[in-house]
Amino acid sequence: MDYETIQYETVEAGIGVLSLNRPRRYNAVNPQMAEELEVFWRERRYDLDTHVIVLRGNGDKNFCAGLDMKAVMKRMPEMDTDRFYRFQARLARITLAMRQAPQPIVCAVHGAAVGLGFSFALASDIRVIGTEARFCAAFINIGLGGADMACSYFLPRLIGAGRAYEFMLTGDFMSAEEAASLGLVSRLVDRDRLMETALDLARTLNSKNPMGLRLTKEAINMNMDAGGMEQALNLEDRNQTLLALRAKLGEGEKTTRYF
Repeated sequence: MDYETIQYETVEAGIGVLSLNRPRRYNAVNPQMAEELEVFWRERRYDLDTHVIVLRGNGDKNFCAGLDMKAVMKRMPEMDTDRFYRFQARLARITLAMRQAPQPIVCAVHGAAVGLGFSFALASDIRVIGTEARFCAAFINIGLGGADMACSYFLPRLIGAGRAYEFMLTGDFMSAEEAASLGLVSRLVDRDRLMETALDLARTLNSKNPMGLRLTKEAINMNMDAGGMEQALNLEDRNQTLLALRAKLGEGEKTTRYF
């Protein structure tokens, strides 16, 4: 597919960089970008050549300003309840597609990540942010409920329910320093070192066993919802057995040390 609102390139073997590419609109998500992202993440599910993805926003201003309300409002007159529900459901499930992608996602955030842009960062696996970065669950600020685009799922799990309540109910911004102190992000760096740091992390991940990366991401995702420790252990046991067996059969270069 030829993309217009996003850009994608393989910067080196195993590492892809996905850029939100509407810088004049602060990388806000319009219906076309939503459709292109839907296609992009669906294709990654079957992409064995890409082991890690770096997600960023083009332009100097913001990572992503959320949903492009101006573009959406143009479509509102033609939407009845059924059509709006379909639009809402498809848009929200971009974050689900990010979790289902086998590749770990390193999100490099500069400027503001607002609304759906915040959810893109939350749905990523590792977050690297610039010192000027800031986050906002802006949904409640535009007259909607504060729980939207999987924010109510991710944020309490990442920073704890207490502070998540505050940010989602007030719609206030979270500073880069707050994000770091709350454990939301892995690295807080100067803006000019943002992509360098994100790519260094991507290279570290890319040096690992690709199947190990995939199964680790899958295990974390599943265990966020696991009913208890036994379920978590069962999944880990399955993953390690599968990887060890691959190594024994000569299929895994990174795990042969077990035998």
